[in-house]
Amino acid sequence: MAENILIVTEDDELLDDLLRLSAAAGVEVHVAHGAPAGGTGWAAWSGAGSWEHAPLVLVGDDCAGSPGFPGAAAGSGGGVLRRPGVLLVGKDMDDPGVWERGARISAEAVVMLPDAESWLAGRIADASEEVTGPALTVGVVGGRGGAGASTLACALAVTAAREGERTMLVDGDPLGGGLDVLLGAERAEGLRWPAFAESRGRVGGSALADSLPSTHDLSVLSWDRGDCVVVPADAMKSVLAAARRRGGVVVVDLPRQVDETVAEALVQLDLGLAVVPAELRAVAAAHRMVTRAQLVVRDLRAVVRAPAGPEGRRGYTPGLDDEEVARLLGLPLVGELPWEQGLLHDVERGLPPGHDKDGALARFCREFWARARHGGEVAA
Repeated sequence: MAENILIVTEDDELLDDLLRLSAAAGVEVHVAHGAPAGGTGWAAWSGAGSWEHAPLVLVGDDCAGSPGFPGAAAGSGGGVLRRPGVLLVGKDMDDPGVWERGARISAEAVVMLPDAESWLAGRIADASEEVTGPALTVGVVGGRGGAGASTLACALAVTAAREGERTMLVDGDPLGGGLDVLLGAERAEGLRWPAFAESRGRVGGSALADSLPSTHDLSVLSWDRGDCVVVPADAMKSVLAAARRRGGVVVVDLPRQVDETVAEALVQLDLGLAVVPAELRAVAAAHRMVTRAQLVVRDLRAVVRAPAGPEGRRGYTPGLDDEEVARLLGLPLVGELPWEQGLLHDVERGLPPGHDKDGALARFCREFWARARHGGEVAA
């Protein structure tokens, strides 16, 4: 549980602004009205939102320059003032002395309102969410329809969650039928994409996760069964950025068509996986998608799907193995995605892809995550 942030100011107008920004971010605050009284030192700010433990300290410029505010070396009670996460907040951009006062209290930044209000709101939200680093974000897209991209996306998310990762699965394909159905969670309570279609600016990562359906120890943002099939690019950007700020793992299932909304998702990926069956027609179809996706995704790699027994071999091209498929697409190879016997039957029973930890699909996903976590090297 995060500590309250600390606000230090006697300026009522500035305090109102800081309280408003904190409330918008869903952050609890502790307010200290001015510098500690003589002789009390930093003990005056003990408990919730203490100088030592608060994840963020917002010092009003009105207090930073007061005689009672200790300097950067030590407080009047002997406690050390210097610490990370201190921001000096002011409103007079024409006052050159503000930078000197910021240095005096060892502020990491001087923030001037209202110009930097958006930035400050984000900094407050980050502090409240105890952000330690953005989530490892992996996008999955099919080289052609029916390639198995949604199956792999679900299996990756289920496997990551089973291994203790904080995991969110995002359904970026409005025409895919809904990943909550593939997970057996179509009746789970929580918000779906239509509720976020008007999202703009910053969305709280923890608030997002708490509002979504939870199943198999992961949060899933999917589609409902309504008529809404459009998510504006701004909404995708805001929601996916919130998911990333929460940390852990984010898996995004994406459509083959790269429009403005999909591009907003692709640009936030750490790694993209193109799932391509070992078929010449599939490779030809995937090549067009890969060409467009590479314009925005920083790292795109191939996952080649093995044929599914005699029925799956009807379109299979003899001699076209996983390395050849990757070579034809000009992509690094992650590996061959195995076909798991009884997968369709399990899904019909409400069991998600990757649920069998001893199955071939779960083994593929475990090996993928092991390589991705250690230096990011995921190629076979």
